[in-house]
Amino acid sequence: MAQRAKIQYIRPAFRDLRDYDPFMEASHQFEKAAGCLDLEPWIYQRLKYPERELIVHLPITLDDGSAETFTGFRVQHSTVRGPAKGGIRFSPDASLSEAKALASWMSWKCAVLDLPFGGAKGAVICDPLNMSEAELKKLTKAYTFAIRDIIGPYKDIPAPDMFTNEQTMAWIAEAYGQGIGYLEPAVVTGKPVHMGGSLGRAGATGTGLYYILREVSKYIRYPLEGKRVAILGYGKVGASIARLVDKAGCRIVAVTDIFGGVCCENGLDIAALDKHLEENGSVVGFRNTSPIDNEGLIALPCDILIPAAMEGQIHKDNADYVKADIVLEGANGPTTSEADAILAEKNTLVVPDILANAGGVMVSYLEWVQNLQRYFLTEEEVLERTEKKMKQGFQDVVRTMEENKVSMREAAYILSVGRVAQTLRSLGREY
Repeated sequence: MAQRAKIQYIRPAFRDLRDYDPFMEASHQFEKAAGCLDLEPWIYQRLKYPERELIVHLPITLDDGSAETFTGFRVQHSTVRGPAKGGIRFSPDASLSEAKALASWMSWKCAVLDLPFGGAKGAVICDPLNMSEAELKKLTKAYTFAIRDIIGPYKDIPAPDMFTNEQTMAWIAEAYGQGIGYLEPAVVTGKPVHMGGSLGRAGATGTGLYYILREVSKYIRYPLEGKRVAILGYGKVGASIARLVDKAGCRIVAVTDIFGGVCCENGLDIAALDKHLEENGSVVGFRNTSPIDNEGLIALPCDILIPAAMEGQIHKDNADYVKADIVLEGANGPTTSEADAILAEKNTLVVPDILANAGGVMVSYLEWVQNLQRYFLTEEEVLERTEKKMKQGFQDVVRTMEENKVSMREAAYILSVGRVAQTLRSLGREY
């Protein structure tokens, strides 16, 4: 059998240059909110750490006949307000600390929008770009069998994330169904529409980002027309927000993906860029552009910077180079606490991830409800309900920000942690 060509992609610079612990970052953000709320010690301890961390080892036979064992995780941070909710990512850089951080961020994200979910996250350490579809299918089903006892429509509902997609969710649903004897579509969200997936789900996170950006624009009187936008991470989220801000009259001056990036001061032709991406698998080499990397993009003169890749991309070593007026967090945890402080000194408005990119989990919530009821909404109904919920979340965060005289991120955490703590008090789960 012919050897598949190895695909090389750019790993985040901080992983090579600095000691970065995602869960320590998430814990620091929680602790600031807990201090403002003066949480009871038992509530503080309940919410600081995940409820459950599962590590699994997954041996599968590869296409060439050899066998390899992969390590996976599923972390459930909280089930206080409902079943755990969170994506599954396949990545060579996945770690337990990352899964713990992402699970906790999902808890706070759901609470910001007042959704009846807690937070979870799953991951498998693998290199999906150099695995065949057959190998990924085997790995997905092995992972599902390993975590099957802790997931379910009323326990924990996975969704797609980095290097997973609607096909991955279909495989999970099928593997889960083998254990219970029937296909239960509500066990995952982000499925194909013909399997019970929701209309409007494909670009949900980007759509939600746009709704929040539009509200920010009104709140600070900052018209979007003509604004220069740079997008770090031209994947599912980055591409969907790009189309929307382009339509709103913004000028997208640079984008990057896992292979590199392109820059054009006069603005990128997004429709042509998407066609180039579809044909070549990367934005690299798009016509009439200059190459740029993530660090160059972060320092680029622009009005709105949208980090939509991975956590920790804006850190203490590059935050001072940010020239944007607004940092709109499309990724989870893209800005470290040290960078937050630097950006605050520069009067850069950071729109936090747990508010800004919550559109994805909102549409996942609608998909889950539709699956449970076996009654489906039109795309217009999905978008209308998402817009309403995102607007309400923004208003709640702004109100909290003004009442407490804190940053938007601190306000989002005070609001969300406060809601989960209030539920814990009502349940009386001190033991």
